[in-house]
Amino acid sequence: MTHEGFDAAAESAERPANHLPALFIHHGLLPYQDPHLARFETWIDNKLRDLPEEVAKPLSQFATWHHLRRIRSLTTPEKSAQAPVHSAKQEITETIKFLDWLWEAHQRTAASCTQQDIETWLATGPTTRKAIRTFIVFINNTGTNHRVEMGHYTAKTRPTITQDQRVAWLRELLTGTSESLPYRVAGILLLLYAQPLVRVAKLRTDAVEISRTNEKVRISFGAHPVPVPEPFADLLQEHLASRPNLRTGAGTQSRWLFPGNPRRSVTTPKHHHGQAP
Repeated sequence: MTHEGFDAAAESAERPANHLPALFIHHGLLPYQDPHLARFETWIDNKLRDLPEEVAKPLSQFATWHHLRRIRSLTTPEKSAQAPVHSAKQEITETIKFLDWLWEAHQRTAASCTQQDIETWLATGPTTRKAIRTFIVFINNTGTNHRVEMGHYTAKTRPTITQDQRVAWLRELLTGTSESLPYRVAGILLLLYAQPLVRVAKLRTDAVEISRTNEKVRISFGAHPVPVPEPFADLLQEHLASRPNLRTGAGTQSRWLFPGNPRRSVTTPKHHHGQAP
């Protein structure tokens, strides 16, 4: 009765009893083994099975010598392998994509890869490709390829507006007349409550509450409504009373705070009547 025996039985069983090893570990009949680590080993084997030799060999070394050995040394009964296994899977998956492309497109391997290959791969795809950095460091440190390198990836940050800019824009939207009323209301919701435009576009009219006793206005972005200060409260009520795109068809029954135009040009994405813009 070993972990390996249970793994072999699980592969052939129609309904593997995955709880049994944990039960035996609890009672001291089997040595401790982290379930995430055990599944990770099986996951690696499955990933390697159908890969060409040119891809499988360096990937096996990377997954086994770097990730598996490191995670085994870190894992204890008090410290689960779940987080490091998740991170390792992401890096291995991206490395497979890179090595597959390298072999199929250029007939090159990890050992013959060039710096230009890496730069091209990173520049022609999503930022998730940055996850190959650990593999590039690995082949460099192990002597597989000393000609390539890859620095740390720093996420690009978007500039934030200052408080003075925010107040100035709010003042312009509240008092200016150069923009339409729906534009001004949506802009104030973004600046005053830090609501992304995607969420603003999904707001319904029932998100706005007007008290019958004191005429105070509140708006709900989640479970609990928040107060709407003056003079924005007046502007919001004015928008509710004169929402655009309500003159034709089902638009007259629209419950969206910002109804879309039911008559869209064929060159723009279409929405059903009454849907959000």
